[in-house]
Amino acid sequence: MEHLEQRGSRAWYVVHTYSGYENKVKANLEKKIASQNLGDVIFEIVVPMHTETEVKEGKKKNVQRKVFPGYVLVNMVVNNYSWYVVRNTQGVTGFVGSEKDPIPLTPEEADKILNVSKEKLDELSIKIRVNDKVRIVSGLLENYTATVKEIDSGKRRVTVIVEGKPVELDFDQVEKI
Repeated sequence: MEHLEQRGSRAWYVVHTYSGYENKVKANLEKKIASQNLGDVIFEIVVPMHTETEVKEGKKKNVQRKVFPGYVLVNMVVNNYSWYVVRNTQGVTGFVGSEKDPIPLTPEEADKILNVSKEKLDELSIKIRVNDKVRIVSGLLENYTATVKEIDSGKRRVTVIVEGKPVELDFDQVEKI
């Protein structure tokens, strides 16, 4: 069968999609893998996501966000047939790299993207920096305004200055003003 002729070895490739079509592309590719029996050349499709904690009007909510909007990762062996199947999936605009010869991610790049570190997620979820003004949204100092002095992503804590005194709070106890 043609889809067994390999041009390269198994690797992660970055596929560019229309914005907002990432999950649809993933679903379409998974259907094609099943219906065309391509499990031996296309192994996994990932839309890299992370969870952010959002605080609005004093209420905490976890939201899923795409790490790289407009991109999907595909673990596959590139050959003429697998390339054609992925490239001609509805919503796909192309591979990252040259049109006919996509460039695979290095194992280090793939690990970095697939395993976004906890610390990075926490930095993304709080979206504040040192010296930002914040409002305390829960606890004894609720509704007080404070200035961020220090951020400890590992402990998910932030030190703020309230009326000249340092106070340590959890990330979900403050929101940026």
